[in-house]
Amino acid sequence: MALFDPMSLRGLALANRIVVSPMCQYSSREGIAADWHLAHWAQLAQSGAGLVVVEATAVTRDGRITHGCLGLWDEDRERALAGILARARALAPPVPFAIQLAHAGRKASSAVPWDGGEPLRDATAWPTVGPSALAYDAGHPAPRALTMDELAAIRDAYADAACRAIRAGLDAIEVHMAHGYLLHEFLSPLSNVRDDAYGGDRAGRMRFPIEVFAAVRAAVPDDRPVGVRVSATDWVDGGWSVDDTVALARELKSRGCDWIDVSSAGISPKQKIDARPGLHVPYARAVREATGVATMVVGLITEPAQAEEIVANGDADLVALARGVLANPRWPWHAAKALGAKVAVARQYLRGAPSVIVRR
Repeated sequence: MALFDPMSLRGLALANRIVVSPMCQYSSREGIAADWHLAHWAQLAQSGAGLVVVEATAVTRDGRITHGCLGLWDEDRERALAGILARARALAPPVPFAIQLAHAGRKASSAVPWDGGEPLRDATAWPTVGPSALAYDAGHPAPRALTMDELAAIRDAYADAACRAIRAGLDAIEVHMAHGYLLHEFLSPLSNVRDDAYGGDRAGRMRFPIEVFAAVRAAVPDDRPVGVRVSATDWVDGGWSVDDTVALARELKSRGCDWIDVSSAGISPKQKIDARPGLHVPYARAVREATGVATMVVGLITEPAQAEEIVANGDADLVALARGVLANPRWPWHAAKALGAKVAVARQYLRGAPSVIVRR
């Protein structure tokens, strides 16, 4: 039962290898965690997963994807997040929580998905930024290329948000370098055509994301793990590739990265994704074999036997679920039953749990 083997990331103990992936809820007001987050996080804490990761959380106000995105750019947002997280934890068996810190870059200032997700074009819109003044797609606004001083400010904003996250009670940090958002925009030659130290060849394009990671790692206590989500491939000819991802993972590992969370895509509408079950598993295995860093894999993983095989075969150390947990918040319970394992369940739910250990 490899999926239900315990694991440690630095000083953080995980009861099993199942991770609830960060999933944007678009339900904040000015970045402040609200009642929806209480209900959502409390439900995920009841899932039986070994780790729950809070949605992409903006490190600056203008770094939000939408007006509804969670933020952690000042003390007001920190207090709100801390309060909601504490209340959610009080309603469930103990489980570690991580948070994904992000900046949306040129994909910021967008409508929420249920309103179409397109760039805002009314008075509520705000200017976007990126490594270069290249629009995501025809009809999308071109971002303003960031200056050196602005890069330093965003780097520091990541570090400040990481400090706030730890004070708010989060157990681990994930830095978002995927899905076409700002740090991925620096990595990909499709979105970064700078001619200074932060562009050009792969080493130059990796420079700013690595500096951000190093600042976050330095801001977080040594016993708290810090990981990174990557898009292993852009799915576009001439874009970021798996070989590039392995090179990035080596650099991140040398700077104290505790896991690489392997996803893909998001940088260009020209992407052609091979959307098969477990599509990212070969990329996670490539990173793990080449670097020895722990890997987490996400993407069309739906069945307990599939997840078990991924971990048992050494393809990845952790399996993350997103939409699958939205559809079935008790997925780990059913996986435990299918694989003959046990998970932590609140006493109030014992009569409905198929296979349990009691931790409350």
